[in-house]
Amino acid sequence: MKKFEELKALIASIEVDAEKFYSKQNSAAGTRVRKGMQELKKIAGEIRAEVQDLKNKA
Repeated sequence: MKKFEELKALIASIEVDAEKFYSKQNSAAGTRVRKGMQELKKIAGEIRAEVQDLKNKA
């Protein structure tokens, strides 16, 4: 559950940059969004593996 909370916090932190990129075409904010999305992908993969492991142990 710790990783899921980390995922939610990361999404919240990316939201400001996403708004800057989409509403103001701030390219630096777009770069930060892309970096954050890559981190989201990594964490999502870790959560997926953890869930699968716990499911297999049950």
